[in-house]
Amino acid sequence: MGYSKKVRDKAAEIIRERHMKAERDCDFRRDMLFEKLPEAQEYERKIASCAIEAGRAVVKGGDVKTELEKLRVKSLSLQTEYEQFLAEHGYSIKDTEPDYFCKKCNDTGYVELDNRTVVCDCLKRTLVECACDELNRSSPLSLCTFRDFKLEYYSDVKDDEYPRSPRAQMRNHLDFCLKYAENFRKDSKSIFMKGKTGLGKTHLSLSIANEIIKKGFGVIYVSAPVLVSQLENERFSRDNKEFSVEQTVLDCDLLIIDDLGTEFTTSFSTTAIYNIFNSRLLMKKPMIINTNMSLQELEKTYNQRFVSRVIGEAVRLDFYGDDIRIKKK
Repeated sequence: MGYSKKVRDKAAEIIRERHMKAERDCDFRRDMLFEKLPEAQEYERKIASCAIEAGRAVVKGGDVKTELEKLRVKSLSLQTEYEQFLAEHGYSIKDTEPDYFCKKCNDTGYVELDNRTVVCDCLKRTLVECACDELNRSSPLSLCTFRDFKLEYYSDVKDDEYPRSPRAQMRNHLDFCLKYAENFRKDSKSIFMKGKTGLGKTHLSLSIANEIIKKGFGVIYVSAPVLVSQLENERFSRDNKEFSVEQTVLDCDLLIIDDLGTEFTTSFSTTAIYNIFNSRLLMKKPMIINTNMSLQELEKTYNQRFVSRVIGEAVRLDFYGDDIRIKKK
């Protein structure tokens, strides 16, 4: 999978803590139940003794099959009585069992499939989240929300060059981004945000990220220059890698790339960006791509076919108006 030992250990720790918490909570509920209904503990003691007697029967020998069948019938009868007893007092058998976060693997991280032990989906998800956290460690993900996005900074005066005023345009973009975050899925459409600096592209992108992170999705925000630098270091450095940048940006649920086109252009950078975009498009995994450059400038940096494909697969949001950072100051 390309995950480092650090990421794998962190994910395993999270899964292990979930398992321990479910067990602790179960022990607490059982203690409370037994304190209120001592008969419940006696039922469990009798059911457990059937298993002990079964083990003794196997060791003792003789007509083991007959003896085991008798004990099986006795155990089933006790379990039925126990469930009825609990129901009569407003409980169920689930109140005596751990409530695991993942019902498929019982918070172990692994399941049996076709006589093979395989990684459970919950552990795969946790690996992605830990890898995203590692890559996002120095990113400004927590700095922007929809709540602090102010439309009043945008002009309400329409320019003949554009179909509506900057404020009306941004109101549309804000509404779209709110709905996008609310309805986000792993196969949501990508978004292509284009316009000059200081018009809110990064703010809206990070606002989307903050909302869907709350829903448990794995999000990575990175500028194109930083991404290329990290990929280049990963490709050519001989140092031990703490985690795989390339694998992580491919695995995450939403990849946000800011400042596309401002990275130092080399054959490596162009190929690296193209491979990431192409791979995620093929996997139908969404991206939010922000750029200050015109389409013509992007085509010079990459090529017309590449730019056309990216735009064709994404919802395009055009940003225009005056730099609002000046107005904020």
